[in-house]
Formats: sequence, C-alpha cells, structure tokens
Amino acid sequence: MTVILFEDEQVAQLDPVALGRPAFAISCGSYRLVDLVATLGQPIRASVRPHLRELVRHDFPGISADDGELTAPLLMINARLVPSVAAIGELAALVKAGRFGVVRQGNSTVAALLELPPRGQAIVAPASPPDPATLAGETLTANLPLFEYPHDVIRHHLTIFEPNLRHRLSQGAYKELQPGVFVAPGASIGQYVVTDASRGPIVLEEGASVGPYCYLSGPAHLGPAARVLEHAALKDGVALGHTTKIGGEVEASIIEPYTNKQHHGFLGHSYLGSWVNLGAGTCNSDLKNTYGTVNMEYHGRKVATGMQFVGAVIGDYAKTAINTGIFTGKTIGACSMVYGFVTTNVPSFVNYARLFGQVTEAPVEVMIATQKRMFARREVAQRPCDIQLLRDMYDLTAHERHLPGEQLSLEPLSL
Repeated sequence: MTVILFEDEQVAQLDPVALGRPAFAISCGSYRLVDLVATLGQPIRASVRPHLRELVRHDFPGISADDGELTAPLLMINARLVPSVAAIGELAALVKAGRFGVVRQGNSTVAALLELPPRGQAIVAPASPPDPATLAGETLTANLPLFEYPHDVIRHHLTIFEPNLRHRLSQGAYKELQPGVFVAPGASIGQYVVTDASRGPIVLEEGASVGPYCYLSGPAHLGPAARVLEHAALKDGVALGHTTKIGGEVEASIIEPYTNKQHHGFLGHSYLGSWVNLGAGTCNSDLKNTYGTVNMEYHGRKVATGMQFVGAVIGDYAKTAINTGIFTGKTIGACSMVYGFVTTNVPSFVNYARLFGQVTEAPVEVMIATQKRMFARREVAQRPCDIQLLRDMYDLTAHERHLPGEQLSLEPLSL
C-alpha cells in the first residue's frame, strides 16, 4: 500500500499558517498529521504546492515528493485532516476492512482508499497519483474533520489535545514525577513549580525544562528542548514545539518550533508559527468585550468562528515590538514586524505601525538577512531552499500588500 498526503485548492485558506509549510506539518494537539500517518507503517508520498516541494525533500526525508513507484491499494489523505489519534484510527479501520471508496466533506475529498489493478502489485514508475477532485467510487462515512480556516487549528486543538497526549504516553518511555506529570529522559522541572493535571496530563519531552516558580496546568505538552522560563504560567491547553523559549502567561495556544516568547505578557487561544519573536509586554485579546462569538476576516470576507475565545494567528518569522497589543481575532502575516496596537489583520512582509500612521512593505532581502542571523543564533544552517522559500512566500502574498485603500511603500531598511 502507498499513502499519499495531498494538498487541495482549499489549502490556501489556511494562510498564514500553511504558507511556509505543508498542511500536513501543522501542529495541533501536540501532533502533526505526518507524524500520525507514519504510525500506519506504509510508504508515504506527498503531493504539495510547488513552492514547498524542495522543502519536503530536505525536511521530510521519509516522504517522497517526486513521481515514483505506487503500490496498490492507495490510501489518499487530505493534508488538511485534523491530526487526531481518533482520525488515524478511522483510516486504519477503513484499510483493515478493505472498504474501497471516497470520504467527502462538502466539496472536499477527505480521504480515499483505491483498489487499482493489479492489486498488490507496483504501478510502473513514474506514476502520478489520481487527482482527488476527480475520484469516483462508493461514498464512505467516517468522522474525519478538516481544517477549513486558521482558527480551526485552535478550535480542534482544544478538543483533541488530551486524548492525543494519552496516546503519546502509551507509546513513549516517560517517568511520572508526580500525579499527571510525565517527563522523558533529560527533561527537568525546577524548584517551587506548581502543577495541576486534573484536566489532562503534563508531558515534557527529552531536554525540555521548566524554571523555578512556574505554574503548569494540563493538558500541556513541552516539545524537545523547549524552555519555560522562571515565573511563567502555562494554562489549560498549551503545546510548545521543539526549541521554543516561553515566559509570561500562555493559555490554550500552539507554538511552533524555534519561536520565542521570552518575556512577560499574555498570549491566549492563539497559534504562533516558527521563528516568531514576541517583544516584552506583547499581549493579545482573546475575548470580546461583549462576550459574544468572534468573527474572523479572511481575504476581505468575514467568517463566523462560533468560538467565544479566539486570539491571534501569527505567521512564520513575524516579530512584535515591546508592548504590542493585538486585538481579538487578528491574523499577522509571515515575515511582518508589528508595533503599537494591531487593530486590523496584518499582511505578510510589512512593517505595521498603524498607530503611527505607517504601514510599509518589508523587502524580502531584509527578511533573508534576518533569517540568516536568526538561524545562526540557534546553530541552524541557512540553506538555499530556505532562502528560496522566503522569496516564494513574498511573491505568493503580493496581493495582500496591494489592497484597495492601502498605500505601501518600500521601507528603507539596511541589511
């Protein structure tokens, strides 16, 4: 069998979350979809947007992004599938039962199990996977939710987090330091730390550390080498990616690898991409003054979330200045730098200081130079594919910086 993770046309609705990563690499509930699909134990192929193919080749060595040998049957999985243990269980059950057909949600193909003759034999390479939009077959019923918009990542995170963590604990070698607090080898917790695992476990991966005088409320997941600094408070549903550095107060949020929120300030019901840095005192609102549900704006269109608590969605490489205040339900694009109050959505690759009457374009060359310096601080080599990805992201988001009524100029920043 060959598993094919495919991105469809709707994946662009997930920007800025999926702008610089395949949708199957979005963290939610402490897992990425690609991590869970790997547990099926079958060869994996990826069909992703052109600007991500080189990244997949370098960063996902166990996945082929090229045309090659396909072995029937084919299990095709939409890369926007929510990465829950329950969803993978449903897919495994379809395969075990040999239920060939297609699972659909609205106009989207969620998954398909295809019996291509001759069964069990390789299709002569090179072979391209079928177009998901044209698949025909028996309609199958399965509970396989998809991410439709960025806020869905936060919404599903809060529902799948606790069972996903239980699955992690069943698969790993963790030591229970105290009731509900589990640590992998090399993880450490400082003195005078208060924990509350009554609503879910607290899990520290290898090399993760918690400084003294912290408060941790489960469910919580600290990825490898994640650091929680002294006096920090992590409340009710925080998932930290590897090599993150976190201080202040964080609630019900996902933080991707290599991101820093080192200083005081509140972050709630939010998603932060990779290589983000929040300046000291940066805070976001995750609740309207009316206590009503939050509406998000995507590409000039309002979308009802049905959620009372929604914070910020912040793309990769974004930065905030000290004392930045982010209003409820705002998105901040990739590679943007924001100052003052963020009262509107922020496009990618801009310097946003609307409070001071300035919104200017951030040249991609400045971001490439910044990336190199950031990588060096973490002893990460800047590769040609990283540079090209920034250039592609800049081109793909050009429409965001040329909206009616917005007059953006090139910011005269030095490298």
